[in-house]
Amino acid sequence: MRQYLDLMQHVLDHGVRKEDRTGVGTLSVFGYQMRFDLAGGFPLLTTKKMHLRSIIYELLWFLRGETNVGYLRDHNVTIWDEWADADGELGPVYGRQWRSWAAADGQTIDQIAQVEAQIRRQPYPPRPCASTRPCAPSSTSTMPTLS
Repeated sequence: MRQYLDLMQHVLDHGVRKEDRTGVGTLSVFGYQMRFDLAGGFPLLTTKKMHLRSIIYELLWFLRGETNVGYLRDHNVTIWDEWADADGELGPVYGRQWRSWAAADGQTIDQIAQVEAQIRRQPYPPRPCASTRPCAPSSTSTMPTLS
């Protein structure tokens, strides 16, 4: 928890003001890292209430590669509702990026399956990685890109 609070103070003291898609704006810093020894427990925030059941269903939803909030609503998770369209669709958000990444060559990549295969081949791979953010703009996503 101390690391998180230190980061928040660092952002307040040194953050650069940026505009965002909501019009509220943000403060950000580049490259700040935190490391946690998980032997000491899971680093869940304790400065605000966290609904663990919702976190678990959201992660399962991501891992399923879904983009429709129906699964979440079925489990009383509403955190994504405000960004969904009338049919519950969000466009190519995190789960889609993990499970059906549209590569530049037109192929579709299941990043989670690739990471799992890496770990099965080599239990401690040097760089198991799955990206949740597209690098090119998408006209169908409700989430901003890295471009």
